[in-house]
Parts: sequence; C-alpha cells; structure tokens
Amino acid sequence: MTWGVVEDVRGLPIEVYDAAHRELLRRSGGTVEGLLVHVARRTDDGVQVIEVWRSQEDHERAGREIVGPVLAGVLAGASPPRAVVTPFEVRGLVLPAAGVTI
Repeated sequence: MTWGVVEDVRGLPIEVYDAAHRELLRRSGGTVEGLLVHVARRTDDGVQVIEVWRSQEDHERAGREIVGPVLAGVLAGASPPRAVVTPFEVRGLVLPAAGVTI
C-alpha cells in the first residue's frame, strides 16, 4: 500500500538538511527504491520533510540503510534532533512528468 509520512524535525538547521540532501543525492544518484516523492522545506523551528513511498517497509529500509548512515556522517557524531513523524494513507498521487498515478 502506498504510504506517506510528514517529518517535522525541530532544531535541525536548514544547512544540515542541505548537506545531507547533497550527500544522499551523491550516494543514490537521486534514485531510492520505493520513493515516489520527496519534498522538504524550512520551518520556523527546523525542517519539514514530506515523502510518499510505495510501502512503509521501503521507507523503513531506506532509513536504516541510506538516510541513517548519511545523517550520522553529516552530523559528525552529534545526535540528530528528534523528528515528530506523522504517517498518512495516500489517497491519490499524480506526477505527470514521472508517469506516476495512484
């Protein structure tokens, strides 16, 4: 089942997000199995990330195998700020340029 997640990461400077994003793109070439959409934005108190995945399992695997190690490297041993995670059931998604419709 298609699965979405909103992650509010309070206290994460946008520069840290940008560095992690650059490294994720470098390592993955911009393709992560199961990821359909990723968008992030600066908030008043940190960063918000919104993603849509083919499944919750794809999201969890990517977190363990890709995102976690990249963040550990970017943070240079510092603990990442805690994220408030809000999952949601995706009811519709249309990405015409990518040929994705759900």
